[in-house]
Amino acid sequence: MVGVFEVGAVPFNPDGWGPPDSAAAASITTTLPLHVPFAPFSRSDKLGRIADFTRSFPSSNANPSNRPSSRHGAGNPADSPFDFSLDVDAFPLANPEDDSSFRLVDAKPPPRPKFGPKWRFNQNRPQLPQRRDEEVEARKREAEKEPAIFKSSVDIQPEWNMLDQIPFSTFSKLSFSVPEPEDLLICGALEYYDRSFDRITPKNERRLERFKNRNFFKVTTTDDPVIRRLANEDKATVFATDTILSTLMCAPRSVYSWDIVIQRVGNKLFFDKRDGSQLDLLSVHETSQEPLPEAKDDINSAYSLSVEAAYINQNFSQQVLVRDGNKVSFDEPNPFANEGDEVASVAYRYRRWKLDNDMHLVARCEVQSVVDVNNQKSFLTLNALNEFDPKYSGVDWRQKLETQRGAVLATELKNNANKLAKWTAQAILANADLMKLGYVSRVHPRDHFNHVILGVVGYKPRDFAAQINLNTANMWGIVKSIVDLCMKLNEGKYVLVKDPSKPQVRIYEVPADAFENDYVEEPLPEEEQVQPPTEDAEDGEANGTTNDVEDKEIEAQN
Repeated sequence: MVGVFEVGAVPFNPDGWGPPDSAAAASITTTLPLHVPFAPFSRSDKLGRIADFTRSFPSSNANPSNRPSSRHGAGNPADSPFDFSLDVDAFPLANPEDDSSFRLVDAKPPPRPKFGPKWRFNQNRPQLPQRRDEEVEARKREAEKEPAIFKSSVDIQPEWNMLDQIPFSTFSKLSFSVPEPEDLLICGALEYYDRSFDRITPKNERRLERFKNRNFFKVTTTDDPVIRRLANEDKATVFATDTILSTLMCAPRSVYSWDIVIQRVGNKLFFDKRDGSQLDLLSVHETSQEPLPEAKDDINSAYSLSVEAAYINQNFSQQVLVRDGNKVSFDEPNPFANEGDEVASVAYRYRRWKLDNDMHLVARCEVQSVVDVNNQKSFLTLNALNEFDPKYSGVDWRQKLETQRGAVLATELKNNANKLAKWTAQAILANADLMKLGYVSRVHPRDHFNHVILGVVGYKPRDFAAQINLNTANMWGIVKSIVDLCMKLNEGKYVLVKDPSKPQVRIYEVPADAFENDYVEEPLPEEEQVQPPTEDAEDGEANGTTNDVEDKEIEAQN
């Protein structure tokens, strides 16, 4: 049964506010509590606050003797943010002796500390930080929570059939040992390395030159006439290039999307790259936590930096040579050059590895220079790290490179782990005796056309691999697992795509004519097209090297 709450008789006062003064009314109000303090008031009278949310109160374990007493139904102000103390000016008390049970409401703001934000240390209820600082911190937290969104390197078509997806976590457990490879053929010619570049420091930097007339070639596997010849001679069952193999070997370190075309022809397997593929360029800041600008036409966007890094590497690889006309020639000339062409210093080593009793792999590997050491010729690979803006890396090369070179390299290993691992893997595949790393920086952070060389350092590839925790057995374990998987596929064309947002790769079955007319049928939108630097830019100052990277980018955009 629900109880009924009786309010009692409430008299009506036609003459004003509050209970009437007549004796008749007093007889009606006998059911009301007696001796409740009240005072008549009109509409113009000021009323006190019934609650104050701006005050701070001591904690519940404070000394109870210091708390004010509670009377007339008011709650304990120490236990509640509601301040039920009445304003004595607005409500005169019937009993003046009870003034001690009431207190005035303090409307003044709390005093500010004299020396900084002491609220962090000595108040139980901290204040909020300033709004601007709070917004900045909130944006930083959101940026950390939401990873950068990258595009897939190739558009996945609806008619493609996904066959398998492999998380990178499975790659870390793989291991496979291969015996020492053999050289089947060496083509091309090498120029000697100029040792004076080893003495460059930020104080005596050298301007990066531009080699407009030298030709560079980025030819895919099935377009290589030497590989076609070796395939016809049944020298191996698997064919690739060092760029493609290093991409597979270092896949767990990659962040950006990439793709490799796989063709199964008879009992042979060919690993290819598409024309205009990202594999022709060099990633910059790929593994950094600091996001790059998303606008593709920004000079510091991932795409613009990759094009810039590609031509920096090509120019650097030719500038550090003696260039006195003395060359080391090999079995055959450059297989991709026409007669009379001025060709960049490069040698192609076609090497064969034994994967099992019935399976061999042939790869075309590159070295860029040669040097005499103890009357013996040693092969070198030449690559350049590039600084574009110190605020992104947090390390200024001009200040730190000479005195804290280890800190600079550690920062590059953090921000460009995948690129450095791929260079190391390529040097190991080519059996290079030394890998030279150049440090190239912009003349000014906003000038991406002009650069200077700040230093060159040499490393032994296998020692450097151990330093960056690159395990050769794991590298070959990844390659062997991908080869075994593809050997189980039917004849046809497939594409291996690194997921743009997840650490995994997917294998798709694609039509036989896929990618052959890719750029003719589906050109890039104009807003996504970024031309490489040209002579007309920046008052005529530009890196206008006519090289394979620029040619392929222009072809892709046209």
